[in-house]
Amino acid sequence: MLTALLAIAAGLALLVWSADRFVEGAAVTAGHFGMPPLLIGMVVVGFGTSAPEMVVSALAATQGNPGLALGNAYGSNITNIALILGITALISPIAVHSQVMRKELPILALITLLAFWQLWDGMLSFVDALVLIAVFFGLLAWSIRQGMTRKTDALGIEVEAELKVHDMPVRKAVLWLIVGLLLLIVSSRVLVWGAVDLASAFGVSDLIIGLTIVAVGTSLPELASSVIAARKGEHDLALGNILGSNLFNTLAVVGIAGLISPMAVAPEVLSRDLVVMAALTLSLFALGYGFRGPGRINRIEGGLLLACFVGYTAYLVTTAF
Repeated sequence: MLTALLAIAAGLALLVWSADRFVEGAAVTAGHFGMPPLLIGMVVVGFGTSAPEMVVSALAATQGNPGLALGNAYGSNITNIALILGITALISPIAVHSQVMRKELPILALITLLAFWQLWDGMLSFVDALVLIAVFFGLLAWSIRQGMTRKTDALGIEVEAELKVHDMPVRKAVLWLIVGLLLLIVSSRVLVWGAVDLASAFGVSDLIIGLTIVAVGTSLPELASSVIAARKGEHDLALGNILGSNLFNTLAVVGIAGLISPMAVAPEVLSRDLVVMAALTLSLFALGYGFRGPGRINRIEGGLLLACFVGYTAYLVTTAF
């Protein structure tokens, strides 16, 4: 069991570090080849920050651990809203602008309903996974088109500034890109092995390990970027990072895992985890709606989100044994 815990700790640390190197190398390489900053932010950085969830779930599906694959994806969504958004709001209350309420949140709510509908029969089929991937690329194309038509875009401006700060020769950028990708795969293998071994040692399902330890670990890049954005007062980016990551997890991460290996879905995923994920998603409408002006997730509401995460995790742990 000690070996499994060490493997998880080492795997998570290396996973977060390699994901950061991969994103930096990929973004600078794309910039050298003339890709617009907005496109780099949406595609390269978007994929890169969710790379830990994607690689871990893909490897788990390949090795026949569907509980770990789904637990990592849906658990990361719960972690993003309840833990990360909660911590971020405690540090700096988050202003919620009307665009988020009109576009991003309704889309995320509809995608959550799609997940319910697909898993209702207890299976994630190849066709289900194909639909998720198709919807993901459709939304990505729509978002890019919307962003490119705007004269100014906050994400594009931020990415352009970051590229100037982290400028490096193209050879070094390509090296970081390759090294980061290779280490992502290696660290994910170590993490998946440790998680499965730990589940066996404790006599619990790999779903529980995926929903807790692995989900929190693979969400660390989102935690770091959201806290940094909130401290800078970039509330749109902090909230957009969370919503974008949840869309990516529900569509691309689950979709890729399903394409690799169609899987049976444990009943509790539908009756417990998706219900919690949907309730937290819908709670953002209530928390972010401004009755007397712009919406705002304040510190009290951030504390409530954090309490929800603690309660949910405690319930998982106490019912697992």
